[in-house]
Amino acid sequence: MSGQEAPGAPDAPAEEPRARVSVARWAADLAMGGRFAVTGGRESWARTIMTAVGVGLGVALLLLASSVPTMYQQRNERGDARSALSFGDEVKPGPDTLRLANAGTTYRDQDINGMVMAPDGKGTPPVPPGIDRIPAAGEMWVSPALKDLLDSDEGKLLRDRFPYRTIGVIGDSGLSGPAELTYYAGISQKAFGHVNSQYHIDHWGTEKQGKDEPLDPALLLLIIVGCVVLLLPVLIFIATAARFGGERRDRRLAALRLVGADIHMTRRIAAGESLFGSLLGLAVGTGLFLLAREIIGSIEIWDISFFTSDIVPSAPLALVIAAAVPASAVMVTLIALRGIAIEPLGVVRNAKPKRRRLWWRLLLPLLGMALLLPLAGGFGAGSGGGGNMKAYQAAAGAVLLLIGITALLPWVVEAVVERFGGRGSVPWQLATRRLQLSSGTASRAVSGITVAVAGAIALQMLFASVGAQNTEDTGQDPNRAQLIANVPVSDGEQARDAFARYRATKGVRDLLGVTTDNVSDVRRGKDDPTSVPEEAITVADCPTLREVVRITSCKNGDVFLIDSPSYYGEEEGFAKPGAQVNLAYGDDGTPDLRKKKLWTIPHSATKVKPRKDPIGSERTGIFATPGAFDIADLPGPQAAAMIRLDPKVPDGVEYVRNTSAALSPAMDVMRLSSTSQSDEFQVIRKALFIGATATLLLIGASMIVTTLEQLRERKRLLSVLVAFGTRRTTLSWSVLWQTAVPVVLGLALSIAGGLALGVMLLKMVGQPLAVDWTGLGTMTGVGGGVILLVTLVSLPPLWRMMRPEGLRTE
Repeated sequence: MSGQEAPGAPDAPAEEPRARVSVARWAADLAMGGRFAVTGGRESWARTIMTAVGVGLGVALLLLASSVPTMYQQRNERGDARSALSFGDEVKPGPDTLRLANAGTTYRDQDINGMVMAPDGKGTPPVPPGIDRIPAAGEMWVSPALKDLLDSDEGKLLRDRFPYRTIGVIGDSGLSGPAELTYYAGISQKAFGHVNSQYHIDHWGTEKQGKDEPLDPALLLLIIVGCVVLLLPVLIFIATAARFGGERRDRRLAALRLVGADIHMTRRIAAGESLFGSLLGLAVGTGLFLLAREIIGSIEIWDISFFTSDIVPSAPLALVIAAAVPASAVMVTLIALRGIAIEPLGVVRNAKPKRRRLWWRLLLPLLGMALLLPLAGGFGAGSGGGGNMKAYQAAAGAVLLLIGITALLPWVVEAVVERFGGRGSVPWQLATRRLQLSSGTASRAVSGITVAVAGAIALQMLFASVGAQNTEDTGQDPNRAQLIANVPVSDGEQARDAFARYRATKGVRDLLGVTTDNVSDVRRGKDDPTSVPEEAITVADCPTLREVVRITSCKNGDVFLIDSPSYYGEEEGFAKPGAQVNLAYGDDGTPDLRKKKLWTIPHSATKVKPRKDPIGSERTGIFATPGAFDIADLPGPQAAAMIRLDPKVPDGVEYVRNTSAALSPAMDVMRLSSTSQSDEFQVIRKALFIGATATLLLIGASMIVTTLEQLRERKRLLSVLVAFGTRRTTLSWSVLWQTAVPVVLGLALSIAGGLALGVMLLKMVGQPLAVDWTGLGTMTGVGGGVILLVTLVSLPPLWRMMRPEGLRTE
């Protein structure tokens, strides 16, 4: 039985002494192996192609990973070039300045960036990147993605929000990515009177001021572990792909021994064959990477997109990949052949194979734990070089721990399957016997998914903790109101009109309209207007007042008071029943003491306690119903509409946003949410999601390649069994059991290793130990599902191979 141990066979002969080999000899033997890979017939080409495909998949993902720094650098540079933020002195309007306001909006959960603008003079205002002139009033430039959306049936409702004529498409230099939704619109200087936040610029683009703030240690650890978890399965698969076709290649090398080659020469020739396959894999990987660039340039994931020109591998990382992949193929082959004695009459393995050693397999995870333990509770405590060293230490510890799990898997599989006896069904016996004869091949097939699931479990535990840490309670209550719109108004009459328009909007069930302004004390500050005590006055109907103050009864004409702390040394505020207050204010925002406009607080005013409104704010001061105070008397009010939507209207929020755009070209509507997450965490979560998706696709593709390679190795054996009458269903179940046993053992190791790594990571960032059992079950289920899917995909090729024609040989 060539390639298998035979009962009673003698031990393999002692290895020949190694002689010093020159570089020229090494090169010649490697080149000979490369020639065998090309001229060795259909078998050699099949193995070479399988190796190239396997290595190519890994190389493509590594090249994509090495492009990430460049991708985000290019994206950020374009963002900085079009930024209108200024860190210096405020720009005063002039003939060459531009008046701006942010006018971003949201449409069906898609963020749309936008700016409205108008030249301040007749000079040459700065033009943003991507367009060639400032849009005139009523005109706009749009990104290609926004133009497509507006022209589509899906964007029909959105078109009502943009009362502008499209005059052109923004170029790539003015966009963060091809799928970005953005626009520049021109409005009149008069229209800016209905815009709250506005400013002036004399140039586009901004430079970073000072150093970036250090990233939160927990988020930094999340990035480090995420990179390790995403890239380590790729590296393991590349090493596994270098061993494709190992058994048949070992038998072919026996022929070289028959013509006089020594053991070391045959190993170098075998390494040359793997080297050629890996070099071809580099070419395949480069081609797959170029194809992926085109695909990535046309898709958007979680509002993130990149231009094809952005996806360029970092030169140093690309050189490392180009050198490391062939070198690893040679090293893996040489290490694998050390356990095999290749003799002139066949491949001889020891009759009693040596058990895999456990000590060094346990040493790897122990070393990883030893690196992680000193960081417990202190990760990120340092800065500068010390912080970088801690990051490297954390990465090295995670790598050693996860690689240790992979190294333990072959030992565990061997230790378990050798205890399987000759009992059970025929498929089970065929599967267990195959695993007993060659458990290493089966272990290699699932090593990638094992380390991926282990890392994913640890990452899930860290994610849950960091997510909770970066999630804040906003104090908002979306059950009381779903939307909030701060309406820019210049007087109370406009506020009343805005509320009426919101109430008439389709999809609005109810409206809590609040109009606020300030009043001042008429008894103080005659000499210095800035020292006059002020108090807020809020005007709203009774249903709205019940949402902002604690009242038991209310009718139109009532007034309520809430005492607020006095900042002027008085025990009580000046707003009391029967007191007079001044409504007049000057253009500078200070009380007008010369043109007083007095209002007397009714003696019937009731003192009440505050209540948090739907947006989480507690209001103080004077609260009046429209029957007691006419909002038209407020000189400079602020109007806020807290809106309750009708759940039966699907696009109610979009109708409200359209009404807001009609009231002010730069007003958006904010959804109320009880919690919020930091921007950094959301960006990291999106990036890891994209990386995890790519890694999962690679693992699935790589396991299909690995399974097909194993079936090709056993093609003749399968044909023999079918020729002797073995049913195909028996062989199919046998293949399933051969995959299932290592998978179950691998997933068990993944759970243990993932929990250990997750606990260490939580200790490092000082978070309480908590196991996300739902996430653990999900990750384990995904790993098992990938294996099951790969097995099902491999059944059609298996059935094609189970034919008597497979007994043919060249």
